[in-house]
Amino acid sequence: MSKLEIKPASENDVPQILRFIEQLADYERLRDRCVATEDALRQSLFGEKRYAEVIIAYSENQPVGFALFFHSFSTFLALPGIYLEDLFVIPEMRGRGIGRALLARLAAIAGEQGCGRLEWSVLDWNEPAIRFYKSLGALPMDEWTTFRVSGEALSRLAANLAGVHRRGAEDAEGAERTT
Repeated sequence: MSKLEIKPASENDVPQILRFIEQLADYERLRDRCVATEDALRQSLFGEKRYAEVIIAYSENQPVGFALFFHSFSTFLALPGIYLEDLFVIPEMRGRGIGRALLARLAAIAGEQGCGRLEWSVLDWNEPAIRFYKSLGALPMDEWTTFRVSGEALSRLAANLAGVHRRGAEDAEGAERTT
């Protein structure tokens, strides 16, 4: 393989990042759920508050893969961590060590930043990825189940909290009147 370079993404890379995300969504059979836009990525990755970071792998100056990650925190370790949200290598470049190089770079970033761990999720049916991750020494966290609240359920949950605050304020007013 030609020389591989891994670089932090810049704002100019947003169109390529979106292409990678769309290709990943196709591979994961989740394209109908992929609503990311260049504007949303630009704001989230390079706006005033940056929610995630991206590194891009290049072979012969052509982008061939990426990793999108953000910082997490382990209360048990009392240390920050890195959560890998997405790792993707274009199909024609798989099996050439690019995924391994991206993960190695993330491990190095974790070490440089004093992180206690690097973690990610993988779809249960993605056996090639699971085998690859295990070959790196990654361990599945079988005793944990991931839960997610998004979309309308997230809005409903937030509305429930608003209702709790209103009821709490009403209860406090009632307590003041009775004392």
